[in-house]
Amino acid sequence: MDDDVLDTAASKGTPLRYRFKLACLGAGRKSWLLRQKAKIWVSTPYLLEKYSAWSAKLVPPSPVSGQPSCTVFYHGSATHDAEIRWLRPIVEEVLKLDERCSFEIVGGMDVYRLYHGLARVRVVHPMKWAAFQKFLALPGRTVGLVPVLDTRFNKARSYTKFFDITRSGAAGIYTRGSIFGSIVNHEVDGLLQENDPEQWIESILDLLADAGLREKMVRNAKRRAEELRLSAQESYTCLC
Repeated sequence: MDDDVLDTAASKGTPLRYRFKLACLGAGRKSWLLRQKAKIWVSTPYLLEKYSAWSAKLVPPSPVSGQPSCTVFYHGSATHDAEIRWLRPIVEEVLKLDERCSFEIVGGMDVYRLYHGLARVRVVHPMKWAAFQKFLALPGRTVGLVPVLDTRFNKARSYTKFFDITRSGAAGIYTRGSIFGSIVNHEVDGLLQENDPEQWIESILDLLADAGLREKMVRNAKRRAEELRLSAQESYTCLC
């Protein structure tokens, strides 16, 4: 036990729903556990002393061991509902085939409902621009996705998502034939793929499996982003 789940009084002050859950799943089974002469493992000296009559055993917490985790993400806004839906079966298959992998997506309750039921999915609430830039700089992301479906809205899109993925320190996969094809060099600073779900699944899994390729692409993407920044700066100077 990491919490005092067998004593309803211990949860006083916590939300009522939480107290009800503990009462049903913990304290409600206390009599049955006593009849079974159950012995319990606890994680703190406090619990060890409190449940000494149960012959409690102190078992210190330890970290979960396993393979390094990796995060695939899509940070499209609500205007990209088509892409959010298009990615859903792709994400499902990737999560099924690579158990190290988790998926991060930005959205509200509609996105939460769409991806509900998939293991290891985190839906991040939309945030203001300054907070989003800080959020992007947090470490831990592995592969960024930027599918661009053939819609009227997407015809006007720029390649700013390339900068977002590069800022996050991840390798990016982009739609071939979109605006990203004009700046991304395939297998150098990103991957370009047709909007074929099978190709995207394969590309994601390949990148997750090849840390060396990802690191090379991220380094090259940072150089490419700097080139684009300097080029844009020259254009601004000319306009002024």
